[in-house]
Amino acid sequence: MAKLPAPLHPHPQQSEERYRALTFILTFLLYTSFHLSRKPISIVKSELHKNCSAVSEAAIIASSSSQQPSLLSLHTDVDCGWKPFDKSNYKQLLGAMDYSFLCAYAIGMYLSGIIGERLPIRLYLTVGMLASGVFTCLFGLGYIYNIHNLSFYIFVQVANGLVQTAGWPSVVTCIGNWFGKGRRGLIMGLWNSHTSVGNILGSLIAGYWVSSNWGMSFIVPGLIIIIMGVVCFLFLIERKYSFIIKSWNGVNGHTEVYLQYKDNKNQSYDTELLLPRESERIPMQPVVVVKSESEPSAISFMGALRIPGVVEFSLCLLFAKLVSYTFLFWLPLYITKAAHLDAKKAGDLSTLFDVGGIVGGVLAGVISDKLGKRATTCAVMLLVAAPTLYGFSMISEFGLGPMIGMLLVCGGLVNGPYALITTAVSADLGTHKSLKGNARALSTVTAIIDGTGSVGAALGPLLAGLLSAGGWDQVFYMLMTADFLALLLLLRLVTKELASSKSHPISTVE
Repeated sequence: MAKLPAPLHPHPQQSEERYRALTFILTFLLYTSFHLSRKPISIVKSELHKNCSAVSEAAIIASSSSQQPSLLSLHTDVDCGWKPFDKSNYKQLLGAMDYSFLCAYAIGMYLSGIIGERLPIRLYLTVGMLASGVFTCLFGLGYIYNIHNLSFYIFVQVANGLVQTAGWPSVVTCIGNWFGKGRRGLIMGLWNSHTSVGNILGSLIAGYWVSSNWGMSFIVPGLIIIIMGVVCFLFLIERKYSFIIKSWNGVNGHTEVYLQYKDNKNQSYDTELLLPRESERIPMQPVVVVKSESEPSAISFMGALRIPGVVEFSLCLLFAKLVSYTFLFWLPLYITKAAHLDAKKAGDLSTLFDVGGIVGGVLAGVISDKLGKRATTCAVMLLVAAPTLYGFSMISEFGLGPMIGMLLVCGGLVNGPYALITTAVSADLGTHKSLKGNARALSTVTAIIDGTGSVGAALGPLLAGLLSAGGWDQVFYMLMTADFLALLLLLRLVTKELASSKSHPISTVE
C-alpha cells in the first residue's frame, strides 16, 4: 500500500499571524459587548427625569385653568416618572444606583485578577459574560413586569458589577500574551477603542427604545453579551502555542504524523496524533510528552504592588477614571439640561465624546511608543484636559456647534490617559523584568490597576449626583480637581523619564 502523504500545514509564522489577528478582533468584540451593556443606564436616566418633570409642568399649567383638580392629581400620580425615581431626590437615587454597580465592580476587580490567574481564561470570561447578560436583561425586565422596588434595581446593579469584573483582566491578559512590547502603545490604543465603540453602540441601541419601552434598552444589550459569551467559549485562544510537525514510519510502511506543541505560557510540551490510525499501526518510535520546566506560580497581591510604577499608575487611574465614568453616566442628562434636548437626541450627541475618546486613545499610544515615555504622555494630556473641561462647561451654553467641538476634544483628552494606563501600561507592568518572565502576573497587575481605577469610577458618578443638586459648575470643578490630582501622582515617574538619557520605550516601567 502506498504511503499516506503528510498533510499540508500553513507556515508557523502565517498561522501565528492569523491567530493573533483573531485574538485581536475577538477580544475587541467581547469587551465592546461589556461596555455596550453598561451604557443604557445613562440614557434611561434622562428619560425617567423628563417624564416626571414634563408631567409636573403640565400639572402646574392645567391647575391654573382646570376646575377638576382631583382628576389632574390622579393623572399626575399615574404618569409622573418611574417609581421610585419620581421623587425630588431622583439624582441621589440614580447616583446611588451607579455607585452600587461601580463599587461592586471595584471590589470584585481586586479578586478577579487573582481568580483569573488560577482558572482557564476562556471559561472564566465565558461565565462572566453569560452572567452579565442575564443581570442586564433582569434590569430591563423590571419595566416589563412593572417592578418599582429600589432594592431590586440595587441588587441587579451589584450583581452585574461583580460578574463584569471577569472581563477586563481576561481580555488584557489574552492580548498581552499575543502582542509584544514593540508597538504595544499603538496596538492597544487601537484595541482599547472597544470601550468607546461599546459606549456608542450602547447609546444608539438604548436610545432607540428609551422613549417607548426602556426595558428593551437593557434586554437587547443583555442578549448581545450572552451571544458573545457563547462566541468566546467556542473561538477564544488565550495564548500562543509553538507548533512542530513530526512524522514517524509505522509498521507496513505507513506514516504516522504527529503535532508537537509548546505551551508558551507554561513552558510545557505535548504531542498528539494528527491522522487517524488503525489499531495495528503503531509508531516504531515512542511518543514522549516532555515538560521542560515547572509551571510558574501565580504572583501575590503584595508582590504585584512591589512592581515599580504599579502604585503610581493605579492611583493616577483612580482620578482619571473618576472623570471618564462621570461623563459616561451623567453626560446625556447634562446635555438634556444644557442644550434642552430630549433623551434620544442627548444620547446620540453624547456619543461624540466617545468618538473623541477613540482618537485620543490611539494618539496616546502612538506618541508614547515614539517617545518611549508613557507617564509623560499621560501627564501632558491630563494637564491640557483640566482647562478644557472648564471651557466645555462654559461653551455648552452657546449652542450645539461649539458643544460638538468641545465634546470631541474633551473625549480625546479625558480618555487618552485612561486608555493608555489600562492597556499598554498595564501590559508593560504585568511583564516587568522583575517578574523574570512569569506571564501569570499580568492578570493580577491588570486587576490591581483597573480595580483602583474603578474606585474612582464609583466615586465620580456618586459625587456628580450629589453636587449637581447645587449646579453643574460644582461637578466640573470636581472633575478639574481630579485631573490635577492624577497629574500630581505621575510627577515622580515623569521626572524619572525626562531625566533618563535612554530613548528606548517605556523607560519607567521596564
